[in-house]
Amino acid sequence: MSFLDSLGDGWTIYLWLVAGGMILVACAYWMRWAAGNAQFNEDIKYLVFSESDRDKMTPEDFKKSREVLKEQEALRQEFLKAEREERTRAGT
Repeated sequence: MSFLDSLGDGWTIYLWLVAGGMILVACAYWMRWAAGNAQFNEDIKYLVFSESDRDKMTPEDFKKSREVLKEQEALRQEFLKAEREERTRAGT
């Protein structure tokens, strides 16, 4: 405790500045990651609908939900294929 007592007045502001800077750097990193991994896709809201929701939606919205579902399923298949290839490469 004597080390902290030996520091002059106002040293805690520097501690807060360093902590705040680290938080900002971490936020920038995760925002960049999210943007690169399609985490800001506005169409994701359509994935919660199923065929039974047809009567609750406009025809345009239902069509859009089916298109988004097909796109997401295609992305899923690509991801699974890449994951399988990675596993086979790692296993050999």
